Amino acid sequence: MTGRLNSAQPYAIGLFRIVVGLLFAVHGAASLFGVLGGAAGTDGGTIDAGTWPGWYAAVIQLVGGALVLLGLGTRAAAFISSGSMAYAYFDVHQSAALWPIQNGGELSVLFCWTMLLLVFTGSGALGLDQLLAGRTASATEDKRASEPVAA
Repeated sequence: MTGRLNSAQPYAIGLFRIVVGLLFAVHGAASLFGVLGGAAGTDGGTIDAGTWPGWYAAVIQLVGGALVLLGLGTRAAAFISSGSMAYAYFDVHQSAALWPIQNGGELSVLFCWTMLLLVFTGSGALGLDQLLAGRTASATEDKRASEPVAA
């Protein structure tokens, strides 16, 4: 049983990454473009362009979420996304109350730790990182195979 689960791990991480990236990107799109109910607390509206920190957080959510969803630059995108959610929690939510359940910061905490996990696991299967790594490795092997062997 453990062997089967271990062999499926890259695919589970890949599916996890896709779902998390999609949810993160949609959260940013809602805040920037007013889709799917719009930004929180705006009754379907958007966040004014350039306002600190909400607009910048929404851009990070949209771009970081899309990169994580695609599995492209996953570790870097997840690191920046995790940091933005840590900032959101400690700057926006923590001042209201100690616990996330009390201050409305559960989503920030979950995204922060989820993205941090992806920093360490990488994109898993089904990501562009893996595809590009495979192409790079294949090109390197082809180059080595075509080089003359020194005597």
